[in-house]
Amino acid sequence: MLALRKWLLSGLLVIVPLVITLGVLNWIIGTLDQTLWLLPEQWQTWLSDHKVRGLGVLLTLAILLVVGATASNFVGKRLLGWGDAVVRRIPVVRSIYSSVKQVSDTLFSENGNAFRTAVLVQWPREGVWTIAFVTGAPGNEVAAHLGEGEFLSVYVPTTPNPTGGYFVMLKRSDCIELKMSVDEALKYIVSMGVVVPGGPATVAVKSSNS
Repeated sequence: MLALRKWLLSGLLVIVPLVITLGVLNWIIGTLDQTLWLLPEQWQTWLSDHKVRGLGVLLTLAILLVVGATASNFVGKRLLGWGDAVVRRIPVVRSIYSSVKQVSDTLFSENGNAFRTAVLVQWPREGVWTIAFVTGAPGNEVAAHLGEGEFLSVYVPTTPNPTGGYFVMLKRSDCIELKMSVDEALKYIVSMGVVVPGGPATVAVKSSNS
């Protein structure tokens, strides 16, 4: 029975990560394949009949490269500026567009500081520590109400799904900057502390009866 249990656990350790990885890749490829509707109808029919998958990934990359190249030259910048001005004049749409664009510019800009630094903070109460990410700094009216001292805007992700979490503002002195990269910090969070950057430490569990 001990041998069977060991084999079962070993099998789970091999199969579970593989199945989850394949599932995520299948979802990503399936989502990107939705861009194939841009192709002529005859091509879509042929790809559907022959069950060709993954072409949407290449098409998406090609679209991103073309749009990026266009946006990088003078004419493209003028066109984007004109389109941006038009969208910002449309009620309701301008509110959604402005918010999304501001977030994307902050996250994907090479000069942005959002999610570039992992910090150690006490959350949700003093004496309990977790890993968070610096997203910026409070400004304007919010900063005026926070009082003296330098504050940071911090995102505290949940485990094991880091896409959900809490936005809080903490004093810089209460945030300990970590040397680990953002990727290492995310792995640490998603794995619920199992995947430790630099290797796991030895944990001594003391019996309550001793």
